Amino acid sequence: MNDQQNQSKSGKPKWLRVVLRISRFLLVPVLGVLALLTGLLAGFVYIGGQPMSEALQWNTWRHVFDLVFKAT
Repeated sequence: MNDQQNQSKSGKPKWLRVVLRISRFLLVPVLGVLALLTGLLAGFVYIGGQPMSEALQWNTWRHVFDLVFKAT
């Protein structure tokens, strides 16, 4: 009877409500990270004219970080 009461409140099973709530909280950060990576790669490859193979190397981004945050 408890399952019927949980389903009657919103018409969805409790496990589905939990999954939907978790996915809502994770959707925005995941989309934000994807947008950031897409923007970084597009800027490096298309605007900067560099090859994609260099855009995926850690040393490239460490060098960019050092250039942006170097001591003055």
